[in-house]
Amino acid sequence: MNIRSLTRGDGVVIGAAVLLFIASFLDFYSVDCSGEFCNDSGVPSAWDSKLFPVLPSIFLAGFIAAGLIVGARFQPAARKLAGLGLDQWGVALAVFAAWTALWTLIGGLDVDKGVGQILGVVGALALAAGAVLSTRIPALQVPLLGAPRPQAPSPYGAQPNQGYGYPGQQGAPSPYGAQPGQPGGQQPFGGQPQPGPAAGPHGGQPGPAGGDFAPFWFAVPVARPLYSEDGSPSPIAELAPGTWYLAVDQRGPALIAQTQDGRRGVLQDTTGIQRG
Repeated sequence: MNIRSLTRGDGVVIGAAVLLFIASFLDFYSVDCSGEFCNDSGVPSAWDSKLFPVLPSIFLAGFIAAGLIVGARFQPAARKLAGLGLDQWGVALAVFAAWTALWTLIGGLDVDKGVGQILGVVGALALAAGAVLSTRIPALQVPLLGAPRPQAPSPYGAQPNQGYGYPGQQGAPSPYGAQPGQPGGQQPFGGQPQPGPAAGPHGGQPGPAGGDFAPFWFAVPVARPLYSEDGSPSPIAELAPGTWYLAVDQRGPALIAQTQDGRRGVLQDTTGIQRG
């Protein structure tokens, strides 16, 4: 799981889900002594059975929608449920929750609106807006967390800690037939380079020999987006400097890269990448 895959749109979704959670425990209606709930110990929240189906159709639907949208960031793009991606199911549930919440302002009991109901409507609308617009507004596609700075060289020749997929790391899987301990591994951007293959295409990196692509480990100099293989303009992940990724195929000048959590996508900008 790479939390740096989350975008600002995902942050809006998470914030709206938190607001929904808080609102679910607050008074859904505000009544006086002539109201239906006067003899009760208190005005009911959304968790009270008297207000069914408010809880499942607004609040639980919103919780599940947020979970699907955020969880989809950590799943392979090809994973689908009944032909739809997890994020698509999440968007549909978010819109349903907002639609239902709006109707509670129009219909229902002839009583005043409670703070729980008002916050529930606001949270449901924010959730639906974040779910729908996060793939359409560039400002919401920016990573939620900034990329980490490249690791500085360790003093006295000591090597920094080696991250995921480091080709020379003891116990790490060797890239497609390479022997463990074989020379050619390099520390990404900040460590001491080791002898490596000859330079080639893709930002000075070695290219495929004899027309056959050979998978290899690489690192990026700066944070770069990873796009879906189906050509979608929205990034599915962000490659961070200081981390090794696996190039599994080549598509013209671009590379098909695999992240730590198993997702695959297209790295369109391959300039300056460092091969392990």
